[in-house]
This record gives sequence, structure tokens and C-alpha cells, in this order.
Amino acid sequence: MPVVTFLTDFGTREGFAASMKGVVLSTAPGAQLLDATHDIQPGDVEAAAWVLGQYWDRYPPGTVHVAVVDPGVGSQRKALALSADESYVVAPDNGLVTAVIRAAGSWRCVEISEPRYMEPSVSPTFHGRDVFAPAAAHLAAGVALDALGAPLPRPYLLPLELPRRRDAEIHGRVAHIDRFGNLITDIPIEWIDGNWRFAVGSKEVGTLRRTYSDVGSRKPVVVPGSMGTVEIAVRDASAAEKLGAARGDPVLASR
Repeated sequence: MPVVTFLTDFGTREGFAASMKGVVLSTAPGAQLLDATHDIQPGDVEAAAWVLGQYWDRYPPGTVHVAVVDPGVGSQRKALALSADESYVVAPDNGLVTAVIRAAGSWRCVEISEPRYMEPSVSPTFHGRDVFAPAAAHLAAGVALDALGAPLPRPYLLPLELPRRRDAEIHGRVAHIDRFGNLITDIPIEWIDGNWRFAVGSKEVGTLRRTYSDVGSRKPVVVPGSMGTVEIAVRDASAAEKLGAARGDPVLASR
């Protein structure tokens, strides 16, 4: 039974996500449909790319991930279908697949352009239902990736600066802020040992600890995050609020 997951910024008050699921089940009635999230902030492609990077490779081989955060819907931006390792992703070509491509051992990408694998009438404002959901359904039903359209060898990737290190300094950034207000950085945990001291912007936050409870309440703490990067938190509070931090802020490790 194929698995199809859904990530959007649609919320759950309207029927947008439900209509996408209906399209998938009409073509692949045996598919198992799972909601990843519909709570991405409207139009926040970078957050969606990070969240997709959390889970895309955790599912059984052949899983199809539908990811629709698409402020450019109806414009000249392309629609893509991506085979990454043993999974598929269908998404707008706006950088949403950045984390997947950077993490995948191998990948291939096509532009979704074959009308047979779209809805008969494509709305210029709802490609989630009329382009991405049908493509996902056909992949789940066993249609080959290459049948969906021509190769897309250079999908758009978000222009995010990668972390860099020197002998005594590592420069990174706040890559994501989770719902607890924790600052997820892009600094790989394997670059770090207990001798490094961290700062977010101009605010010192200490050295690496093992977990949140290693400091007192409302104190900052640096821990190895579950995504394999350094995480900066404030125990029993929001680090984003306490430190006045935002996504993209510089993070410095020094020794």
C-alpha cells in the first residue's frame, strides 16, 4: 500500500487539503494518506523546506511526499517531481526541495508537464489540487517518474549560505525556529565538542550540554539537536523571545 504525505500552508479550516486527498484517492484508492503538517506560515518556503527535510527519508520506500507552499502559483515557476533515494517529492520549483536534494545520496528531477497526469482543467490558483495531487497519485499508482515530463536537471535551490569553519571559529545561522522557540542552527554537531562557546548575534549562550535540564529554569542551553545540528534553547521559555532572535541570525562558535 503506497504512502502519500501532505505538507502545506493551507491550514485545516477550508477544504483545500481535503480536495487534494480526494484527487489522490480517485487515482490511487489503496494509498495511505498522512498529514505531515498544514501549519506552515503562509508562503514561508524556507520553513517548509526545513520541515520537509525533517521527515522525507523516514518513510517506507516508494513514499510520495506532496509539498505545496506556493506563493508563485500561476506564474512561470515550474512544477517538479523528484526521485530522491527511495522516495518521491512533488512540489513547486521554488526551493522547497532544497534540504531533500542536499541530503539525498542520489536524485533525479522532472518537470510536471504531461497533461495526462494532471486534472482535466487546471486552475491557475490551485496547482496543489490540479497538478501536484494528480502527479503524486500517479506515482503512488506505479507510473514512472519520467512519464510526468522532461528532465529538470537544475531545480531551484534556496540561496542559503552554508556554515563555515576555521581553526578557532565556526560561523553558522539560525536555520529554523520551532514551536517551542528553540533556535535550530545549521552547524553540524560533529563539528563541535565541549570546548566551543556559542553566541547568537551578540548574546553569549554558553557551551555544549547534553540536554535541556542541564541548566536552571529560564537559562540558555546549547544541546545536540535531533536533526544533527546544534540547537540553542532556553529552559522553560522561548529562546527566540528571550534572546530576541530570528531565523537567519548569525551564530558564532569560538574557542
